[in-house]
Amino acid sequence: MSEGAGVASQRIADQLRERILTGQLAPGTRIIQDELAEQLQTSRLPVREALRIVASQGLITLRANQGAWVTRMDMRECDLIYRMRERLEPLLLTESAPSLTDEDIDEMDELQDEIERSPDVEDFLVLDRRLHWTVYKHHNAEELASIVARLWDTTQHYRRAFTRLAGSQRNWIIGAEHRLLIQALRDRDHTSAEQVLEMHIRRTRVELSRHPEVFV
Repeated sequence: MSEGAGVASQRIADQLRERILTGQLAPGTRIIQDELAEQLQTSRLPVREALRIVASQGLITLRANQGAWVTRMDMRECDLIYRMRERLEPLLLTESAPSLTDEDIDEMDELQDEIERSPDVEDFLVLDRRLHWTVYKHHNAEELASIVARLWDTTQHYRRAFTRLAGSQRNWIIGAEHRLLIQALRDRDHTSAEQVLEMHIRRTRVELSRHPEVFV
């Protein structure tokens, strides 16, 4: 494949990933190569390669001689991914926390302020992700961070659906947990920060298990 085709494939993959993460393409949606190529005014070859790229990220499922679908997850699969996050994200925090500056922690406070000011679910998803990844920004563990990012991406749809269902009833809980995490990092109490983060992820997992309608 030429370099030009490779660049085109990555561009298409990025667009497809964005459509999935923003909810434009829901789990179970079939992606037809010819239709996607026509929409993007390109040939089938870079589209085919883009589908392989996005499939490697876990966001679509390719089936031999059948086509491509946006990956759908059942409750058990989602529960397992959250259990993985409970164990891996405190480790990623540990890799980053010693290098966090006061400015980084101030940025987390500002992001939480923005979360509390906005009732919009899409704003929350963006800001919540930015806050967590500000915590992890100084890691030197690329493989671990790549795994964690994939786990975030593959559960994005279910996090969105659950956030809409839960509404303002749980906003104060999220805010309190975020503030506890930020304060522990400001105090340089990294053990407590790890424990708060693990609890934060676990509570979301448990609450998701009470909403089977999210996985329909």
